[in-house]
Amino acid sequence: MRRRPITPRLVAAAAEVACLLELEAPKPGNVGRGRDLPGLFYRDFVQSAGAIGAAFRRRGRARVGPLVLASIRETRRRVGTNTNLGIVLLLAPLARAVLRPGPRPLRARLRAVLGDLDRRDARDAYAAIRLARPGGLGRAPRQDVRRPPTDTLLACMSLAAGRDLVAREYASGFAVTFTIGLPAIRRLRARGLSLPDAVAGAYLEILARAPDTLVVRRHGARAARELSRAAAAILRAGGPARPRGRRLMANLDRRLRAARPPINPGAAADLVTASLFAWLVTDARRATRSRLRPG
Repeated sequence: MRRRPITPRLVAAAAEVACLLELEAPKPGNVGRGRDLPGLFYRDFVQSAGAIGAAFRRRGRARVGPLVLASIRETRRRVGTNTNLGIVLLLAPLARAVLRPGPRPLRARLRAVLGDLDRRDARDAYAAIRLARPGGLGRAPRQDVRRPPTDTLLACMSLAAGRDLVAREYASGFAVTFTIGLPAIRRLRARGLSLPDAVAGAYLEILARAPDTLVVRRHGARAARELSRAAAAILRAGGPARPRGRRLMANLDRRLRAARPPINPGAAADLVTASLFAWLVTDARRATRSRLRPG
């Protein structure tokens, strides 16, 4: 059976589905079905997933910067708040890597995409960030997003890597996505967990090993460290695979929502979405082809 070539339409579908699957997983402190947060609503995240899919279908072969900007413009057309800036910044280079020709593994192709980023990509990404208006952004001494960038997008992200998990993924060749998130989804699915529970488990592993920088910006480094310790304790209790782990997850979710303002580990959620996308375009796609192959 001939391998079906991957197209921008298939990549767009994977991006949209990754967003929706992440939204359905029971992740403490994050928006989900029946689990809104002040100013952040489940319906807006569903609309935002559709916005990413629409932009990726139209501009799927565009460079990273224009693809990020097109996605945020489409999101702002549908939704009145920032719901997916981090997701878009992560999925755009991954989508380019999937479509990049050649037999090399996805992460190797991604590194080539990141190495090709230029000042035009930085300019468009900066415009997208300003349009999304993320909260708690602060100011940077070099390459501040409020001023025109003078270096490549990869160089700009590298400057922010110490204070932002999404920027750190660019600087590290998506280390969390490929060494924590994706392996966790694979391992938990192999153990027989449902996909929502596997995604929740991957989220907890990311949170335990990479303190959430959105929490740092809004609540301080101590709150982020305590959250990482809580996630690690849930994993030791079996995570979503065990009743005690599930009870601890529910308790953590209540504590995070009860805080004023609520504590929302949004960076970890963005990273698990990137991990899901990588899983969909690699493992899930191979499994689909295998099931369709004549016996």
